[in-house]
Amino acid sequence: MPPGGHLRARVRSDTFVQIPSQQDPGMNRRTAAAALAALALVWGAARAAAPAGERLYVSDETGGNVVIVDPQAGQVVARIPVGKRPRGIQLSVDHARAYVALTGSPAAGPNVDESKLPPPDHRYDGIGVVDLRAQRLVSTYPSGADPETFALSHDGKILYVSNEDSGQLSAIDLAKGTLLATVAVGSEPEGVAVSHDDKTVYVTCETSNSLYVLDAHAMKVLAQIPTGKRPRAIYLSRGAHRGYVTDEFGASLTEFNTDDNTVVRTIPLGDPKVVRPMGIASHDGKTLYVTTGRFGALLEVEAGTGKVLRTIAQVGARPWGVALSPDGTRAYTANGPAGDVSVVDLKAGQVVARIAVGGSPWGIVIAPAPK
Repeated sequence: MPPGGHLRARVRSDTFVQIPSQQDPGMNRRTAAAALAALALVWGAARAAAPAGERLYVSDETGGNVVIVDPQAGQVVARIPVGKRPRGIQLSVDHARAYVALTGSPAAGPNVDESKLPPPDHRYDGIGVVDLRAQRLVSTYPSGADPETFALSHDGKILYVSNEDSGQLSAIDLAKGTLLATVAVGSEPEGVAVSHDDKTVYVTCETSNSLYVLDAHAMKVLAQIPTGKRPRAIYLSRGAHRGYVTDEFGASLTEFNTDDNTVVRTIPLGDPKVVRPMGIASHDGKTLYVTTGRFGALLEVEAGTGKVLRTIAQVGARPWGVALSPDGTRAYTANGPAGDVSVVDLKAGQVVARIAVGGSPWGIVIAPAPK
């Protein structure tokens, strides 16, 4: 090993932590032993924090898989081929199936000249249905063009999906696997959420800088709420009659009133040149956790005051999707460019493990393992 090299320690099957080599200047055996001891403590804490039987389900956009991860063991359990560019992912109410958005449209980030991209192949568009016990794709439901993300009604009967290329929102009957309705919304719809009474659907529209509010049963637009620039994900608080939208280019959250569909306030999260709010999750509606894309941090925001309580830095490379453990003690982030998932101890405010999943992790959800 050359001077200045590093020892790469394998903590579990697909988990790595960098430790300075004993050949580094100033490194001695005592320091190296201390580093290894610290590593053992970190991984021990990560294992203790993740109850046995939980599973993470991760959509791998470039690999075309749904990846099942055991966070307690820190390793991949299975890779399930599902189709092209899996992004949005959710679980059925009984946790027996995973639904994943698939698309034949080429990947295109902000400021990309889409006229130079190959044409979309809508043959690959749909919502993949994965049997989690059998660990295989069992069906693909029609979804409208270029599905990106979606939300399920709380009764588990209807799936509402954003059709990015066509500027529409579609509703799918999950019992029949058929398309019920499609309605026009703003341009480039992305994040979707359903009210807790299943009466209202919300969808962000990136280039319209708006949140569209729809009657879930009539599939008609009820209101259009202005947001910050490039709105992404949505979180609906159950008890406070409030909703929150992440504004990627606005470096903010738009807080809105779910009773009258008005903006309550805009919550700044940092410098718009560097902070890119993307995913959002909360365990109790009081504390929000927001991923920040290329900024690489997880922000902890107090919903009541709008204050950023903590910035958990260096969570991963471009964290996007985020999921919280059922007890609210851990956060898991999908880090696309790094091909891994980070395990964040929220009490300590630090990453305790990174689990390699390969490809480009996009969405992530957590649930008990199928019995």
